[in-house]
Amino acid sequence: MGSDGPKAIRKTVLAGAIGNVLEWYDFALFGYFAPVLSRLFFPASDPSLSLIATFGVFAVGFLARPLGALLFGYWGDTRGRRAALAWSVILMAIPTCLVGLLPTYAQIGLAAPIALTALRFLQGLSVGGEFTGSVTFLVEHAAPTERGYIGSWAGFSAQIGALLGSGVGTLATTSLTSEALQQWGWRVPFVAGSGIALVGWYLRRRIPESPAFERLQQEGVVSSSPVRELLTSHRAPVLQVIGLVLLHGVGFYIFYVFLPTYLTKVTDLTIGTALLINTMCMALLALLIPFMGKLSDRVGHRWVLAAGAAGLALGTVPFFSWLSSGDLALIVTAQVLITLFVAAYMGPFFAIVAILFPVAQRYTGLSTSYNIASALFGGTAPLLATVIMERSGNVLAPGWYVSLCAVVSLIALSTIREETKGTAEVPAGIH
Repeated sequence: MGSDGPKAIRKTVLAGAIGNVLEWYDFALFGYFAPVLSRLFFPASDPSLSLIATFGVFAVGFLARPLGALLFGYWGDTRGRRAALAWSVILMAIPTCLVGLLPTYAQIGLAAPIALTALRFLQGLSVGGEFTGSVTFLVEHAAPTERGYIGSWAGFSAQIGALLGSGVGTLATTSLTSEALQQWGWRVPFVAGSGIALVGWYLRRRIPESPAFERLQQEGVVSSSPVRELLTSHRAPVLQVIGLVLLHGVGFYIFYVFLPTYLTKVTDLTIGTALLINTMCMALLALLIPFMGKLSDRVGHRWVLAAGAAGLALGTVPFFSWLSSGDLALIVTAQVLITLFVAAYMGPFFAIVAILFPVAQRYTGLSTSYNIASALFGGTAPLLATVIMERSGNVLAPGWYVSLCAVVSLIALSTIREETKGTAEVPAGIH
C-alpha cells in the first residue's frame, strides 16, 4: 500500500471519501428540492417560470466551480493539499446550513432569492476545489501500482454522495405531507448535511500531508505562482484533461441526469420506473468504479479507459435505439451496459488526469481544467441533448452526441504517452 502502510492509507481514503460524499450530497440536494425551492423563493403565476429561475440558480453553482478551482488550486499548491481540502468542506457546510435556515420570499421578499443565489455560488466555489483536490490528494498518497484503485475512490464517493442526497430527498418527500414539506421538511436535509460535514473537516485535519507536496517543501521548490506557471509552461496537459473530461462530464449528465426525462418523453415508462432504474444503475456504477480502478492497475490505466471510451463511441447509438424502444427488458439491458462502459472510463480516469501535471502545479492544473470542462460540457449536456433532439426530430440524437464526445476523448487519450503496467503511467519528467 505504499510507504504510508495499509492502515494509514485506509484512513487517508476514508478522509478523502467522506468529504466527497458530503460535498456531493449537499450539492445534489439543491437539484432534488428544486420544485419546492421554486415555489418558496421564486413565486410566479407560471410555475414553469419559477422552476426555470430555480434551475438558473442551480447553474450558478457550475459557473462558480472554475473560480473555486483557481482559489483552492492556488491554496493547495502553495500552502498544502490537506488544509485546502479541510476548508473546502467548511465552505460547503456553512452555505448549505444557511440555505436550510434561509427565510423565504414570503418572509423577506426579494432578498430571499438573492441570498439563495449567493449561497449557491459559495457551494459551487467549494465543489470546484473539493473533488479534484481529493483526487490529487488520494493519487499522491497511493503507491505507483495502486493509483488507479486509490484514485477511483474519489469517483465512488461522489456517486455515493449523489445517491445519499437523492435517498434523503425521496424520504422527505414520501414521509411528509405536502404542507409539512413546504413549511419545514425541506430544511432538515440541508441543516443535517452541513452538520455531518464537520466530521469530514475533523478527519482531514488529522491525516498526513501529501508525500509529494512534503517533498516539494523539503526541497524548497513549492510554487509561488502556480496559475502563471501552468499557463506558460503546461498548456498541453490542460487541453488533454479537457479532452478527457468531455466524455466524463457529458456521459454522466446524459446517462444519469437527462435519461429519466428522456425515457418518459419517448416511451410510456412512468417517471417512477425511470428513476428507479436510474438509481439502481447509479448504485451499480458506484460499485464498479473501484473494481475498474483495480483492474487498470493490473492491465494498464490507458487500456481500461480506452475500452470504456470505445464502447461508448460504438455502442451509445444502438443503446439509444433500445432505450427508445419502450421494451423494459431492452431499456434495462441498455442502461446496465452503458454503466459498465462508463465505469471502465471512470475507474482509471482519476489516476491518468492527476499525473499529467507536475506536482508543483497539480492541484491548480487538474482543478482548473476539470472544472472548466465540466461547466462547459457537463452542466450543459442535458439542455444541449434536448435541443438537438427537438431540432432534429431524431430520438437517437443524444446518442450521437455522446458518441462524438467519446471519439474526441479517445483522440485526447492517444496524445498521452504510452504507459507500462504498474509503473510508467507517470510520464517521464512529471516527478
